[in-house]
Amino acid sequence: MKIIIRCILDKIFTAITWLTVFVIVILLLLILGPILSRGTNAVVFRDTIEFRKMQMALLNRGNETNLTAEISEIAPVRQKVYDTINKFKSGIDTDALTEQVRKIYRDCGQELSYKKLTPQQYTETRSLLKDIRDRLQTAFASTDKVQIAKCTSFVMGYADDERFKGTSAGDFFRIAADFQKAVEKIDFAKHLQYVQAVGEMEDLLTQLLGPRPGEALPATAMNQFGATRWDLAEKLMDNLLWKEQWVSQKSGKSLVKIRTERAKEFAGTEIEPLFGYIKDNLEKMLKPQWRFYWQYFIDDSTPGHYFGGIGPEILGTLLLTLLSMVFVIPLGIISAAYLTECTTDNFVVKIIRMCINSLAGVPSIIFGLFGLAFFVLFLLPFLGFSSKPCILTASLTLSILTLPVMIRSSEEAIKAVPLTYKEASLALGASNFKTFMSVTLPAAMPGILTGVILSISRVAGETAPILFTGAVALGPVPSSIFHSTRTLSYGSYDMAVGDRLAAMVPHNQYGMVATLVILVLCLNTSAIILRSRLFKKLHGH
Repeated sequence: MKIIIRCILDKIFTAITWLTVFVIVILLLLILGPILSRGTNAVVFRDTIEFRKMQMALLNRGNETNLTAEISEIAPVRQKVYDTINKFKSGIDTDALTEQVRKIYRDCGQELSYKKLTPQQYTETRSLLKDIRDRLQTAFASTDKVQIAKCTSFVMGYADDERFKGTSAGDFFRIAADFQKAVEKIDFAKHLQYVQAVGEMEDLLTQLLGPRPGEALPATAMNQFGATRWDLAEKLMDNLLWKEQWVSQKSGKSLVKIRTERAKEFAGTEIEPLFGYIKDNLEKMLKPQWRFYWQYFIDDSTPGHYFGGIGPEILGTLLLTLLSMVFVIPLGIISAAYLTECTTDNFVVKIIRMCINSLAGVPSIIFGLFGLAFFVLFLLPFLGFSSKPCILTASLTLSILTLPVMIRSSEEAIKAVPLTYKEASLALGASNFKTFMSVTLPAAMPGILTGVILSISRVAGETAPILFTGAVALGPVPSSIFHSTRTLSYGSYDMAVGDRLAAMVPHNQYGMVATLVILVLCLNTSAIILRSRLFKKLHGH
């Protein structure tokens, strides 16, 4: 009966174990699946001509001849958009028109001084120019169509005046005619709303298509190009077509987000059909293509990670992880060997083990503060180096952080070595040290590598300890261990708490996290393979 009950319990516990493993696998897939799938978008995506322009301008990468041909092909399609907006703005942007007529007045006054006019003719002509300028300014400031028509008609009445032939005054008459036509087509009482709406539209077009041809390039790289990815272009296109506003529909109630068509703001104007034109011709303007951007893993990035890759972050993560392992593996093995081979289980050893167990539960931010206080502010100056966070101090901090795990796993691995191995070695005349190095340590190595695997996983993913001791969000590739470095964990943290730039390029943040997961898996896989080979060698396979 007891055997039957034991068999039943064994089956129950086996089923529970498999069920637990299954649940853990499902949870990992639910967590890592979206991260890995979205992270893939950083490498495989549909780029645009703006991406190819960015690659050529910043990295000198691509086919310049093909790019030039593509730019020439899209230019007429884009120019229609710019021409329509310019024509519309010429009748509504009264501030710009006022500045323009003032400049024309100054230029024309200088031109008159070079003409052969008598003092009286010069005075009369200059006075007329001033009157024309003032009439135009009055028209620009008015919302009364009748008054605007009187002012523009007065100005255009001098279009054929011989006194203005060959001068800049001709621009006065062109502006007056265009302004009068614009006033007839739109509700000029709302011209300030039009100016604001056109300004918002131009900002979105700049984000979508980049600066206009002939404009001076902005100082920052992110503003020098339009949407470099088709998914980003589609979001910007949606923002261009629809305006989102938070409004209060009822007093005392929470705000509600509503979406209205931007085209309705320009109802009846020449801008209204432009939205449909942009939507229908967006692919012609951006020429999307599928791209496998493998350089993502080696390229540097621009500030905010708006463009570029994560090469320095990968390098920094590997440096910190491997250098930390250089410190923690020997220290962990030596400490574990001392606790198991050189002492008895007395009161002092119990205190030491209790401290090790306590350190394993200390929050990682505490280790970061300790690393700042001891390694950065004390140890480096004491050794004659500059007191600043760097790769060395960050690695030492991470090694202290993961040392308790390494000690405990190594201690258990050494204890698991059969006592007969040691007795056989000692019986052959080997010393205790020789026995440990030649027999115990090799036999315990598979278990020790388990601790190494756990340590690598924690070191590579930690952010808080390196926050104060060696990580930076932006900076050059380090040339020595006494320089700070970028890492994948700190980079993803910086993007998570960053400004709107990170929200505009979520694929970079997911790509950084996915790369960190894959990197840790690769390091762990290497350690597991090494452990498996050692285990086979130990058992004579």
